[in-house]
Amino acid sequence: MIHHLHGRLVEKHPTYVVVECGGVGYFVAISLTTFDQLGDDESVKIHTHMVVREDAQLLYGFATEAERALFLLLLGVNGVGANTARLILSAMDPDAAAGAIASGDVDAMKRVKGIGAKTAQRIIVDLQDKVDAAGAASGGASSSSLSASHNTIKNDALGALTSLGFDKAKCNAVLEKLLASQGNSATLEGLIKAALREL
Repeated sequence: MIHHLHGRLVEKHPTYVVVECGGVGYFVAISLTTFDQLGDDESVKIHTHMVVREDAQLLYGFATEAERALFLLLLGVNGVGANTARLILSAMDPDAAAGAIASGDVDAMKRVKGIGAKTAQRIIVDLQDKVDAAGAASGGASSSSLSASHNTIKNDALGALTSLGFDKAKCNAVLEKLLASQGNSATLEGLIKAALREL
């Protein structure tokens, strides 16, 4: 099992990174929270968890051990797969997700794509007494302002959202509306997070 990667950040996208270690490039699926926290340093350390399926071997990466711990707890809930756990951690940082679970906030969980009332309740029932054990505390994520045009930000956001399983046409309409209201203050991270709340 690959515990972590410490190497050179070759590519960085809202849903994945490529980290080169010893001449090997590892494709690592990440949450938006991790994307936000990684920054632009070339040298990175990513905490990882490998999911082995019949048809694929997938590597998931996290900026903090707390996020990975919460991801693993979520995987232990019946009906929550790796992509759903990643969506939860994209919609909320580990502190917010742990807070929603600890306080029994079913509505916050239901706002995540693919989570219905039953699954939201199951997550809360299964994990309410475990979230503190996960140490789910993340460092304050700084929202980096991007000096890219609206089209570039929109295309990057659209690519990230569709790769997370959202309908392209619906994403496009939501992003257009958000860009119109946010104007020049729009950032890629902020735009995706706002879109996740509306989709």
